[in-house]
Amino acid sequence: MVLQAQLELLLQEQESMLSGCSLTERALSSGSEAEVLLVEKQLSERLSDLATRQLPLRPEENGQLSFTAETDVLCSSVRRLGSIITGSAVAGETVASGEGLRRCVVDQPTLITITSKERDGRPCQTGGAPLSAELNGSDGTLVGEGEVVDHKDGTYDILYTLSHEGQYMLALRLYGQHIRGSPFSIRATKHTQESENTTRGKRGLKSPGNSHIKHQAIKQPGSMYSSGRSKGSVTEDDLLLRIGTKGRNKGEFANLQGVATSDTGSVLIADSNNQCVQIFSNDGRFKRRFGVRGRSPGQLQRPTGITVHPNGDIIIADYDTKWVSIFSSDGKFKSKIGSGKLMGPKGVSVDRNGNIIVVDNKSCSIFVFQPNGKLIRRFGTRGNGDKQLAGPHFAAVNENNEIIVTDFHNHSVKVFNAEGEFLLKFGCSGEGNGQFNAPTGVAVDLNGNIIVADWGNSRIQVFDSSGSFLSFINTSADPLFGPQGLAVTSDSNVLVADSGNHCFKVYRCLY
Repeated sequence: MVLQAQLELLLQEQESMLSGCSLTERALSSGSEAEVLLVEKQLSERLSDLATRQLPLRPEENGQLSFTAETDVLCSSVRRLGSIITGSAVAGETVASGEGLRRCVVDQPTLITITSKERDGRPCQTGGAPLSAELNGSDGTLVGEGEVVDHKDGTYDILYTLSHEGQYMLALRLYGQHIRGSPFSIRATKHTQESENTTRGKRGLKSPGNSHIKHQAIKQPGSMYSSGRSKGSVTEDDLLLRIGTKGRNKGEFANLQGVATSDTGSVLIADSNNQCVQIFSNDGRFKRRFGVRGRSPGQLQRPTGITVHPNGDIIIADYDTKWVSIFSSDGKFKSKIGSGKLMGPKGVSVDRNGNIIVVDNKSCSIFVFQPNGKLIRRFGTRGNGDKQLAGPHFAAVNENNEIIVTDFHNHSVKVFNAEGEFLLKFGCSGEGNGQFNAPTGVAVDLNGNIIVADWGNSRIQVFDSSGSFLSFINTSADPLFGPQGLAVTSDSNVLVADSGNHCFKVYRCLY
């Protein structure tokens, strides 16, 4: 029944597409100019709607079945019968949170929270799913199991205690399958000063209950981005702000992609399918938007990347017009660059010398332009080698003027020097720590840490400057769905374009 319903939906969409094709053919072959213009308008609206529509392209199924006996009274009447039940939780979508995924103190109970999720990423509302926690030593020997507490609302607590120092692996399984990120590497230490800091961070920890579902954005005193905690603290699940819904009005989005912040405290959003740029204050209040749909200079057809030049200019990569537009800080068009050279500009950034870095998704190349449009260099070719790219998306520049690029189809991040010479890469395909499923956005904080939007895994990972995995940004209170562009504020909070949820979010990030 599930597959049949899904098939009917896809057939309806297919019929709509075929109808549009037939209408276009008739208009082009026998219609007047007025009829052709009318068809063009209708098809533009259809295509825009189709580009944002989420269709179930994979067959849906549920392979988890379990048998449970009924009450004693019923069993005495119908001894050989019972019932078959199915749970909606899916291991590949279920997430874990808590500092206990990284470290613990010897002989002290450590708490981890599990949020079970359905196939579409929504949190489950009921419990009862078979969950296990297995602790293994560095040699693979089983050393213990965690205690599972079912809150009956889709969330679970896992308590474990380790009695010796060392490195351990924690395997969290749902229906016998690893949840997202499992197995986790844990370091057990004695009660040192470092451990005391971690313990103090846990004293306020309590059973989340429904908090993972009902958690709302939190406004902090003063600047939205301020944080009273030290950078050495552990990562907390702390959503500061969520702005936007699906739509075409002010403050609404349709496939937002690039994000940026300015020195004046503004947040800039490249609203791709609404063909405009929207600007907000640092506390999420809508300020203004600019952009007129079209393919002429000064117009926007499919803005994807956005950044702010040190001189205040707003720089926008337009994927469909195949050039980069430069606007003044008040949204007035100044110039365009890259026309005739770019094939599909996706991301845009600015290096330490004020040059404009353009990630060309179609040609799998990186272009470096002077602000006046003069091409300085181009590097990168299509392929899966260390020096090659396959569908690059966004780029960031660190304090050494090195260019950090997300390599979407190669499931990795690559770093080049300012001259375009390959330096290093990190990441591979997967769901574990430091692995990617089609990375998109990338940003660098003031400490040189590299933050990456892991699009296919709907998460954000943090790495040091050498590409070593540090942590995840815990987003389980308000899960991401296809994160795109990233930007970092001056105090290292993270701004992300949550394209699937049609909003942007700001997370406090401590690591």
